[in-house]
Amino acid sequence: MDMTIGRIDPAFRDDIRCCFEEENYAIPARWLYDHAGSELFEQITELPEYYPTRTETALLAGYSAEVADKGGKGRAVVEFGSGSSTKTPHLLRATQPAAYVPIDISGEFLAASAAQLQIQFPQLPIYPLEADFMRRINLPDEISDMPKLGFFPGSTIGNMVARTSVDLLRFMRETLGIGSQLLIGFDRIKDPDVLVAAYDDSAGVTAQFSLNLLHRINREMDGDIAVDQFRHIAIWNDRYARIEIYLEAQSDLNFSIDARQYNMAKGQRIHIENSHKYGLRDARLMLRAGGWSPVTEWSDEKNYFSLILAEAQPYKNAP
Repeated sequence: MDMTIGRIDPAFRDDIRCCFEEENYAIPARWLYDHAGSELFEQITELPEYYPTRTETALLAGYSAEVADKGGKGRAVVEFGSGSSTKTPHLLRATQPAAYVPIDISGEFLAASAAQLQIQFPQLPIYPLEADFMRRINLPDEISDMPKLGFFPGSTIGNMVARTSVDLLRFMRETLGIGSQLLIGFDRIKDPDVLVAAYDDSAGVTAQFSLNLLHRINREMDGDIAVDQFRHIAIWNDRYARIEIYLEAQSDLNFSIDARQYNMAKGQRIHIENSHKYGLRDARLMLRAGGWSPVTEWSDEKNYFSLILAEAQPYKNAP
């Protein structure tokens, strides 16, 4: 039996069991990002079809100085879902923060990324925090009295349905505090062909990323899923303004996970990710619902992607 079973995240085990035992065939997208998944996602960001990373990086390179002007320098930068932190240096150089707290669910990947950033910014206090930012988290005591700038790039907010996105924004507000700011990326609605290509690339890297979730189940829960009998599918759902990603069974399958037996019929799909896209007003409305007041917005020439700076102001009892 795989010795990693005893160390498995209990929330991961619960979500996988729920998927197959209740036959709802859906797994939260956050479980895509183990160490192998995080490495594959970094490869995705360099693909020609995947416009979000290069577009947002260009926005950060061009406008981080304005972020610093509007928010003030010397804040503690708290990045939610930091990944490799490849975009972060633009923001750190401009804002000259008092500290940097990268938060990520993949501890090994987080440690390596933080170490690389420490080389680039040797005088900057860095406090890596391994945590699932979808839950309430406690920031390091060292930054408790510092004004804070939250950073949530990549339009990761789009992986969640609206109610979950609003809940997360409220958690961020509580975590960072009144007077804090949040710089957040939103991917915009555009030509469906452009969108689908970004999530179903010609080299098949995104398919590997999706299928790694099944490999993870096999590794961590002693599974024997025939991964080669599933295929990656990405579709545009115009009704919900989102890309939906599925793993589809290519044959009738029987398999075990954590010593329990399951089956799936040919053609059945596991829903593993949504990536919502936003109209011109949608993102601002969502931020307000989550307790954030938009301050400034920047976008590229094609209006493919937006960065919004928002502030956590005290709630008002009247209009």
